[in-house]
Amino acid sequence: MGLDYYNILEVNRNATEDDVKRCYRRLAMKWHPDKNPTNKKEAEAKFKEISEAYEVLSDPQKRSVYDQYGEEGLSDMPPPGSTGGGGGNGRAGGFNPRNAEDIFAEFFGNSPFGFGSSAPGRSKRFQSDGGGMFGGENIFRTYSDGPMPKKPPPVESKLPCSLEELYSGSTRKMKISRTVVGANGRQMDEMEILTIVVKPGWKKGTKITFPDKGNEQLNQLPADLVFIIDEKPHDVFKRDGNDLITSRKVTLSEAIGGTTVSISTLDGRNLPVAVAEVISPGYELVVHGEGMPIAKEPGNRGDLIIKFDVQFPTRLSTDQKSALKRVLGG
Repeated sequence: MGLDYYNILEVNRNATEDDVKRCYRRLAMKWHPDKNPTNKKEAEAKFKEISEAYEVLSDPQKRSVYDQYGEEGLSDMPPPGSTGGGGGNGRAGGFNPRNAEDIFAEFFGNSPFGFGSSAPGRSKRFQSDGGGMFGGENIFRTYSDGPMPKKPPPVESKLPCSLEELYSGSTRKMKISRTVVGANGRQMDEMEILTIVVKPGWKKGTKITFPDKGNEQLNQLPADLVFIIDEKPHDVFKRDGNDLITSRKVTLSEAIGGTTVSISTLDGRNLPVAVAEVISPGYELVVHGEGMPIAKEPGNRGDLIIKFDVQFPTRLSTDQKSALKRVLGG
């Protein structure tokens, strides 16, 4: 199956020329390899796809052929300057995408990321549009002659999560509305649904970043949108790092004679915990491996700590006191 240029450029099939330019501008800035040093290989592949999609959808003739015959039709187009057919020789005989850096340079001029035209495979000839495909608009002059576009600080929002969500993980759908700048320089509202995957074991303060999903202003890069995990209070458990802490009340007879307490875990299990030792005031029992998942150590969990509160009787009959003295050796 061939490439879906509309999907790659994130536009619908009725997109206008301005829509195509706007989406190329945003995606090319996001995926340029110089902006993605940690995942350069993936970024290079994505950047080439975006550039190829833009080259086709911004050219009325290529777009018309693509809409009718798909990528196969482009392969059969005659090479530039030829009057014959492509003869089914694939891209070697027909459509041959231009260098992605050349398209980027044609659109932006000198790169906002600071590289020069001397880099390998990059064009040195783009200085002015000269009334070409952008109708004389010097789109990239802002970048080459003026100050580099600045990226505003990230927009941060809290994402409240229950302890159950942080224990088992969850997926959230967030509908956002943001302002973007169109190819004509005018601001417009854009709606989008973001998917946030909360991983088991994440802690309060964990950040999930969506690059370039904040509001956009003219001559500025869009801000990053950041969600910060916040932990809701729980009725039964308190979290301490990777451990879970809970409290249980026991009677004096249970404290002395032993008991079994039942714990309802965060994933819905019933966990019976036998207590054989004598429970003194302040006694704590550690159940290994029943705490929170450890995010950086899949399969491992912290501990469950049960704190006991011994309920002493408020009154004892004379016979009860005598019996306790005999049993306890008082």
